[in-house]
Amino acid sequence: MKKSIVLLVAFLGICSFAQTKTAEELGFEHRIFKYREDQVDVVIKSKQGEEHTVKPLLFFCQGSTPEPVLKYYKDKILAFPVDMEDYIEQYHLVFVGKPGIPLVVDLEEIGPPYSYMNTLDKIPTAYTERNYLDYYVERNIEILKDLEKEDWVAKDRLIVVGHSEGSTIAAKMAALYPKITHLIYSGGNPMGRILAIISELRYTETQENQEAERLFDHWDWIVENKDSTTDERGDSPKATYAFSQSSMSYFKEMKIPVLVTYGSKDWSAPFNDYLRVEAIKEGWKNFTFKAYVGTEHNFFPVDEKYIPDHSVRNWPKVGEDWLVWLNEN
Repeated sequence: MKKSIVLLVAFLGICSFAQTKTAEELGFEHRIFKYREDQVDVVIKSKQGEEHTVKPLLFFCQGSTPEPVLKYYKDKILAFPVDMEDYIEQYHLVFVGKPGIPLVVDLEEIGPPYSYMNTLDKIPTAYTERNYLDYYVERNIEILKDLEKEDWVAKDRLIVVGHSEGSTIAAKMAALYPKITHLIYSGGNPMGRILAIISELRYTETQENQEAERLFDHWDWIVENKDSTTDERGDSPKATYAFSQSSMSYFKEMKIPVLVTYGSKDWSAPFNDYLRVEAIKEGWKNFTFKAYVGTEHNFFPVDEKYIPDHSVRNWPKVGEDWLVWLNEN
């Protein structure tokens, strides 16, 4: 896989983002890798002045939705859910762009929910055709193989972190690539995406509006069309099918240290609790679990109606706990 360093480039060909800051202007190194026939954007965050100091890589896997990797609002940069400054003392942080999606976006230009649409108000085909588990896993491993050739990359330690959908990607990467030494599995569902959706709908459905029951019909359609990448708004059948597979088989074989973090009020919490029960029963001493009681998928506290309080951010605490665990393992 060939690579080249590209300086001062945003995302060529996306006119609406012509005035957007570049990754370099935001303090990242931007590289473009060749994977299959695709140009893949990779950005690296290092401590200023220590870009070539030997440190381990910490590779972050994004969650779902076609979002740019680097989102900024005035002087605030959103790339890693926790404080990057706490991590760059010890690690070079690596982020990879979503296929067909601009690398950088000004949040004043795109707005919530931060998903990118093309000029026809559709998710780009380049994204939908590649938005499935094995594409991300295989692409990311190839990127790691190339980065590990660099003199400034430590060879004895390699961290992979994933949140939400990214946790499934990270788990499969750790199962397939033996050079990964640590896994942080955050906000995932070890039994697959479709069960998390069913769990949420079971909470809200009524006798008159049996949403979860209807979802089983949709799941039947997904299974019948599991190779289809057709998708204009949500995930394609191929994406949903792949991300709905259980990760338990990966976990059963893992010998590396694994940290599992999740909100106890997340719709996926019961399935993480199940993983925790199995880990205790099977004696998986390499697993550590941290549940954030009373919080949802992104660690905001919720009330009795499951309404999150976005004024209370627990990501800083989660980030601290990740770092403590990494320092202890």
